[in-house]
Amino acid sequence: MSLGPHLFLAFLEGLSIASVLALSALGLSLVFGVMRVVNIAHGEFLMLGAVLGYYCSIIIRAPLWAYVVAMIVAPIVVGLVAYLADYLILRRIKYQPESTIVATIGLLYIFQQVVLTVFGPDPRPVEPPVYFRVAFPWFGYSGHKLVVVGIAIILLLGTWFLMTRTKLGLYMRATQQNPEMAQAFGVPVKRLFATVFALGAMFAALAGVLVVPIQQAHYLMGLNPLIMSFIIVIIGGLGSLRGTLVAAILVGLGDGFVSVLFSPTLAKIVITILVALVIVIRPQGLFGDEKS
Repeated sequence: MSLGPHLFLAFLEGLSIASVLALSALGLSLVFGVMRVVNIAHGEFLMLGAVLGYYCSIIIRAPLWAYVVAMIVAPIVVGLVAYLADYLILRRIKYQPESTIVATIGLLYIFQQVVLTVFGPDPRPVEPPVYFRVAFPWFGYSGHKLVVVGIAIILLLGTWFLMTRTKLGLYMRATQQNPEMAQAFGVPVKRLFATVFALGAMFAALAGVLVVPIQQAHYLMGLNPLIMSFIIVIIGGLGSLRGTLVAAILVGLGDGFVSVLFSPTLAKIVITILVALVIVIRPQGLFGDEKS
């Protein structure tokens, strides 16, 4: 192929990567923005979503219905697990930053070992829910990846509606600005923290369900999404949802272009250099609050 088709293929690949990264990083950014908690176990919530997606695929033999059920079941189950983790662990250590990091590292290992024991060490493939290829003038492209992009856009629009048009979103924004003042005005901050932690886990689980037909379900698959989510949150600005979305698009498209035109290894090097430049030039991130 000539340069033009290569660039278009890189754009499509970058778009599919960015859509999944945006969901995963959005959950991480939401938790930090409202709770000021760095959740090291965030990637494991994505892994749990992918594993639940696999189990749905073997229980429900119709791939499309299995996918739809997984999109409902996985975030609910993972959200409940996160809610319990907040109630039993994070709330009891009063969300202290250092203690929370240690606690979520412990959760990471617990989730990995439980899945390793139940699920096993081998990666498991999941059949894509739809089989079709979109015929472009130069090549055919996976229809499922385009479906993933469409679903991610719908979910992100739903998040925008939640944050800007609902009472829960108002509480979240008020708590992000000033937790003490929000509590003084009647916001149930502790209950809100548990809800936000569960909501962040649900975003990660949805990302896991979306990505598992492209990758394979594996008990260690949460590490790379965790690293990439942290990179996106750092570039976009800690706690900034708008920055997270912009950074996810930049990282996803950058990864797609460099991976297709050169190599995946070089893509990771370029992203690392980009993070270093952001930290040096604008430590608070592209859309972060300079006072934070």
